[in-house]
This record gives sequence, structure tokens and C-alpha cells, in this order.
Amino acid sequence: MFAPLALSAVMSLAGQEAVRLMSYDEVVRCAGLTQAASELEGGESGEGRTLYDAALYWSLTAIQAAQTTARPAVASEVDQTRARIRAVRELSAEDPEARAALQRCRARTPDLG
Repeated sequence: MFAPLALSAVMSLAGQEAVRLMSYDEVVRCAGLTQAASELEGGESGEGRTLYDAALYWSLTAIQAAQTTARPAVASEVDQTRARIRAVRELSAEDPEARAALQRCRARTPDLG
């Protein structure tokens, strides 16, 4: 069930142009990783707030990518939940691939101020 390429963000929340094309699966992976990292960090620190903003951005981007690829909103929510659960396990286990993927997602997240 691999979707054609979808924009990572047609327009970011900050109004910037999309940086590059990403598949729906890549966008959902970023949503799951940033949501998991935000949960694990907590919202009290500056890092936690930054991760929360990134999680919100990627979650909204995943919903937008789902719409672009004609997926039902419910399917996007389920995909994100599965991605988050997977990412919590990986990040808790200090998985180096998951950490690297999280850093790539964070690098692609626009500055939300």
C-alpha cells in the first residue's frame, strides 16, 4: 500500500514553500518519530516544546499527505498511531537508525518560531 509521492508540506504552517517531495510513508514516519520523541522528552524543557511543535507539524502534514493521496482521515490517524508506538519502542531502546531518522525529520521541520 505504498502511495505515490506526496508533498511533505504544500505550504508549511509558517507559510514557507515545501522543501522536497516525500512519500506518505516518510511523512507518517516523521510524525510517529516526533510524536514519540515529544512524549519521551516531556513538554517542560525547551527541547520538549520544540519536539511538540515538530510533532504537530508532521501530524498535520501527514493528514494533508493523506488527503493528497485520497486516503481516509481515519487511516492517517491509524497509521500515525502505529508509527508512534513503533517509534516509542525504537527510541526507548536507543535504536541508532531511529535516532538518525528523527534527526532527519527535525532537519526538515520548518522553524515554527
